[in-house]
Amino acid sequence: MTLIIIILAISFQIFLSVKKVSPFISLLIVSILAGLFLGMNPGLLIKTIETGVGNTLAGLTLIICLGAVLGKILESSGAAKKISLTLINAFGLKNIQWSLLLTGFLVGIPLFYNAGFVILVPLIFSIAKETRLPLLYLAIPMAASLSTAHCFLPPHPGPVILVNAFNADMGKTLMYGLILAVPAIVIAGPYFGRFLKNVEVSLSGLFAGKEDFTEAQLPPTLPSFLIALLPVLLIAISVIADKVFADGSVLRKILLFTGDANIALLLTVIVASWFFGLRAGHNMEKVMKWVAEGISGIAMILLIITAGGVFKQVLTDSGAADYILSFSKEWQLAPLIFAWLVTALIRVTIGSATVAAITASGIVAPLVVTTNTSPELMVLAVGSGSVFMSHVNDTAFWMFKEFFNLTLKQTFFSWTLMEVMISFIGLIGVLVLNSVI
Repeated sequence: MTLIIIILAISFQIFLSVKKVSPFISLLIVSILAGLFLGMNPGLLIKTIETGVGNTLAGLTLIICLGAVLGKILESSGAAKKISLTLINAFGLKNIQWSLLLTGFLVGIPLFYNAGFVILVPLIFSIAKETRLPLLYLAIPMAASLSTAHCFLPPHPGPVILVNAFNADMGKTLMYGLILAVPAIVIAGPYFGRFLKNVEVSLSGLFAGKEDFTEAQLPPTLPSFLIALLPVLLIAISVIADKVFADGSVLRKILLFTGDANIALLLTVIVASWFFGLRAGHNMEKVMKWVAEGISGIAMILLIITAGGVFKQVLTDSGAADYILSFSKEWQLAPLIFAWLVTALIRVTIGSATVAAITASGIVAPLVVTTNTSPELMVLAVGSGSVFMSHVNDTAFWMFKEFFNLTLKQTFFSWTLMEVMISFIGLIGVLVLNSVI
């Protein structure tokens, strides 16, 4: 009965979205109905909703808002256009997908998915406007790179937690993860993106401004790239500092502080406001207008993401995830396949890739010892399962849909299908590696 309720809840959410009901409202309605039909006490359900809001906003609000502000400053000052023109000239239109793949991968290694996504979205819009190429054709390679790095590669939280849970070797995990990441990104990125070339998406929204710049008005190339990538650099430096400097070192504390994603983005917004705004001759009023536009432009997106977090929390607190685990334990499968399948089912049920990976780790960890399975490959099997079939209970699904102005159908056939491809390619890669090492 639990599984039927989950399927009906997801189906009802899709129905309401097709009927043009705001996802923010529809997700809250579906969350409440799902909680009640799953047997939750109304008082507990209210607390679950509050917890879902708090947990989602705590991890995303500053990152999304600051990222949107940075993106708006880059777009309104011409820096995003300068970056896009430089990439176009360097790689050519024929290879523009590969340049975005590489950019997404380099940004995705040190940055959480959400932070990397909001930083790169304005670049996608800028390139789409300059080249007149379809939006999804450009967006998918970037998104595939970010998502693959998120599920396969340390220092992302999911892989790091799994490495510790399975006593895996961090270096080997990173090496094997890179081996799997290359085919996953290439196939689910540029090659899949080409099938979406005929999908028409409106170039409207926060990062679709009509500002036109002459070449002389554009900011210099090097500062444009450096400031746009400053959050990545700060976070990468903090990762190095954590390994190099002693625990009590003042420099280590400073670098770890500035390397926090929220602080890194705030510092970058301050630098960008000065360099592209005040230093370039714009007054404070205009710079603050960019800030206000950036925040107001993502207000509804943030609410939709929050409502998605509520749906995820209801499914978690109602015991739906435990139900999935109860019958998954009874299956007799090869350890790596079992780990992938259990994680994929949890992911479909509760939405969060990181939570799915953490939950599954407690189930499959004993298999590492009892079956002599490679702990590094077990990390990657769980990581692959954690990105399977992102849909309406996943905040990343709504981010992709709303930022790129997609319909529900377009999101399923682009974002969701891309995630499924990454997941299956990861599983196949794990099984191949298991046969040769």
